[in-house]
Amino acid sequence: MWRRRKFGKTSQPGLEDLRAQRREQETALRSARREQHLISKRLLRDLNDDETLEENVQPAFSEQQVVQLVKDLHRGSADKLRSLIALRQGLRDKEVQLMFIRAEGSMRVLIGLFTCQLTDIQMEAARCLHELSNSADPAVCNACLPATSYLVTYLAGSSPNFIELCLYTLGNLIVDSEAARNQLLLQGMIPAFSHCTQSPHTTVLEAAGYALSQLLQAKEAPEKIVPIVLQSGLIQDILRLLLCSSEEGLGMMIEFAWCLHYIVSSHVNNILLISQGVLSTLMNLLIKLADFVTKTSIQCMELLICPIVRCLGNLLAEVDSSGNKIRIQDGKLLVALFVLMQHFQNEHVFMVKECLWTLNNLTVDDPLVSSALLYLNLTPLLLQLLGHSQEISVLVLTVLCNIADFGAAYCQRLEEKDLLSRVTLLLGSEDVQVTLRCLDLMTIFLRYSPEAEKDILVHSILQIPEIHKGHPQILQRMEVIQNYCKPMIED
Repeated sequence: MWRRRKFGKTSQPGLEDLRAQRREQETALRSARREQHLISKRLLRDLNDDETLEENVQPAFSEQQVVQLVKDLHRGSADKLRSLIALRQGLRDKEVQLMFIRAEGSMRVLIGLFTCQLTDIQMEAARCLHELSNSADPAVCNACLPATSYLVTYLAGSSPNFIELCLYTLGNLIVDSEAARNQLLLQGMIPAFSHCTQSPHTTVLEAAGYALSQLLQAKEAPEKIVPIVLQSGLIQDILRLLLCSSEEGLGMMIEFAWCLHYIVSSHVNNILLISQGVLSTLMNLLIKLADFVTKTSIQCMELLICPIVRCLGNLLAEVDSSGNKIRIQDGKLLVALFVLMQHFQNEHVFMVKECLWTLNNLTVDDPLVSSALLYLNLTPLLLQLLGHSQEISVLVLTVLCNIADFGAAYCQRLEEKDLLSRVTLLLGSEDVQVTLRCLDLMTIFLRYSPEAEKDILVHSILQIPEIHKGHPQILQRMEVIQNYCKPMIED
């Protein structure tokens, strides 16, 4: 989980193997934080319309009725709007959706109405397309593809409600296939999204963030999509929108925070992002949010803070062109992470894990940050999290290993907080990973600690549960500890 410095000829046999394992675990841990959330579709409906429909429940349409609706729409019926409304309500049934796309000329008629000059007709046709885009059946979504060029074009329109509907429809269609995404990229979807970020309407901004996040989660995003986004100027627009101070804009901020997370976690060019001010902007934003959450009761703040913390963690794991780790020199970020862990530890434990992972990337190979953590007396807060859960305990122990690894002075400061007695208690854990991290920490302490502390460490090995004593990695660590203690035992 942490990277050890080289100690030359003084290294004991077995340490290099442990270091190699830790590097692999570090890679796996960082990779886990780059995993993407599941892509999902969204359905934009009018609540009043839903209530009306529930009150007047009608049986699903027959195939003959669907064909008749298509004919009515094609013939230019005077009551075309009513027919479209009936169609839209019928399209909520998946069987009706299939009947509709199989009807001759149905999509051509619907797209024709979607592109007409009559506002009411156009809007209702757009709602029908939106219902179809929400389908889980690939055939239904493929039937909508001829409408994509119009959907993209209409993003430059003036009606916020219509633009919002087009964005959610596009966001749904993006999910379905790489062919659809390629088609949309060729039709100028990225510039269209960039245009939407200039909208004064938060509903449009939130919809644009949703659709963009769908695109950025595609499997081909690192190769085909993220490079275009990086060249488009969208990053600066995203940063601007993330700094929105309005409570009304929270949903929009959440969407764009996840967009930025997907860009960073794609690892296409994070050094470029850092040079464009992403790291410093997110640091300052997180510091403000940590202060904000202690003074407000606004719900869903964790949905905004989580991707920001993940972005920071990934960016802090980068190395610059000289091969040096990216470093920060602002103790306020450390304090902000601890404030967030305390705030979320009861209701949203996953946030504690996110903050600890970022804290790991802050402290690894960075004595200044580790010194600041000790100087600000944040260690007791860290120790309070030990035993909270298996994952949290492992992450806390990882951070403690990062700090102790800088030498005797750091170990001494940690021991002043009664660290070793806490770790000794954890050795009785039934979780193998917790036991392994405890032994890792003890190995570091054995390198630097006085003789009296070595006695404590040797005694604590007796606390390892019997079920773990045959575990290969635990046997390996115990052998390393015994090698350290051999001179003391012989004396």
